Amino acid sequence: MISENVNSILRVIISNFQTPVVIILLVLMVATVIVAGTFVYEFFIEHRKLKADVPKLIENINMAETKELTKLIDQNKLLPRQKIALQQLIEEKKMDENTRETYAAQLLFEEEEHYQKYLRWPQMISKLGPMFGLLGTLVPLGPGLMALGQGNTEMLSQSLLIAFDTTSAGVVIAAIALVIAQIRKQWYRRYSQTLESLMEVILDKMKLQPENTDAGGAEC
Repeated sequence: MISENVNSILRVIISNFQTPVVIILLVLMVATVIVAGTFVYEFFIEHRKLKADVPKLIENINMAETKELTKLIDQNKLLPRQKIALQQLIEEKKMDENTRETYAAQLLFEEEEHYQKYLRWPQMISKLGPMFGLLGTLVPLGPGLMALGQGNTEMLSQSLLIAFDTTSAGVVIAAIALVIAQIRKQWYRRYSQTLESLMEVILDKMKLQPENTDAGGAEC
């Protein structure tokens, strides 16, 4: 008797999950559309315009004077955020070698954190989509099986239709978000590697020519 009461309570609680699950799936669908929109915008506005020849830029940095680095970076086809980070590093001329390296590591960390923000949403959606899709599949099956036992095929078909719709929605949401997350990972890995390589070259350059900037400033 107690077991039947517990099962009844559990059945009532689980059956009430159906509406919240559907609402959450709708919210995830809207979030997926927004993420896809920002992805397309990012591709055309930022990623497609990244045409910097990194090996050539490294060669030019090695051949240039320290005081010419800011202009050299500004004229290259790097991302705006990469240019800002490199110029911030170049402008800190009064720092000693160890402090400058620490500052470069901090700048690189801030850039990686910036890109991580754009990865969190698609990664989260790709995990939540299947979870709520599966939950939306299982919840209506209880009433559907009860309807089958009572010979109510109409209610059974409605329950199966809800289960099919929620499963499909969860899988589609997760697939789109996962593809976006993986592509962005490749982009951001390339951005970070490019920035790190250029920072290392600039740090080495500033070690070799620390006095050139001061001398040039004195002459001016």
